[in-house]
Amino acid sequence: MKNGGMPGNISILKNNPNDIDKYLDGIFSTIVYKDIMARNNISDKMLLESVLKFIFDSIGRPISTKKISDTLTSKGMQTSNHTVENYITAFLESFLIYKAERFDVKGKNLLARDYKYYSVDLGLRSYLLGKKADSDMGHILENIVYLELLRRGYKVYVGKVDELEVDFVAENRDGLKYYQVALTVRDEKVLERELKSLQRTGDYYPKILLTLDMDLESDYDGITKINVVDWLLKE
Repeated sequence: MKNGGMPGNISILKNNPNDIDKYLDGIFSTIVYKDIMARNNISDKMLLESVLKFIFDSIGRPISTKKISDTLTSKGMQTSNHTVENYITAFLESFLIYKAERFDVKGKNLLARDYKYYSVDLGLRSYLLGKKADSDMGHILENIVYLELLRRGYKVYVGKVDELEVDFVAENRDGLKYYQVALTVRDEKVLERELKSLQRTGDYYPKILLTLDMDLESDYDGITKINVVDWLLKE
């Protein structure tokens, strides 16, 4: 959740944890400076990093190129929707970030705006954002689940059910699975909120609520609550 999953982290954590930032700096420099900037003829390093920081700081939240452009412009940076869109495309092509499109669960069609983005590695996110990276553990956990669903071969969307949201709609040849992700649902109001969108899908595809709670698996009228670590190790 903090240091990410790059292979070199394993030996570094065993021998000298203080070298993790140096290791991640090398990976970041290779991807951003030698790949993205050189291949796309980008010269404004500060603007490029600012766009990436904005996306890394917004994982799991719907954002638009206009929102990024307007925010950076308000901070005195000269940019445009077109430039931000080109930078995001470059990040996607280099697999530095992933884009989750929004899916209308009842209409069974994709929606064409306000995508969510996720980081390929949370260590790179921590390296770039510093202490600020630890302030949103719920979306960090969501990022981990998103990457694992991709690893398992699913196409992954963000679900929309009326005015509610399902964190992930995972699709493969067998059909759909719905996932809701939360740090904890020990508070009854939080549990009710997290179950509500899953209850409103109107179909019988599997529905899973993933949390860090250490309780045994529970079932809420067909919605299965599982500890996320158990789920990550299960399949």
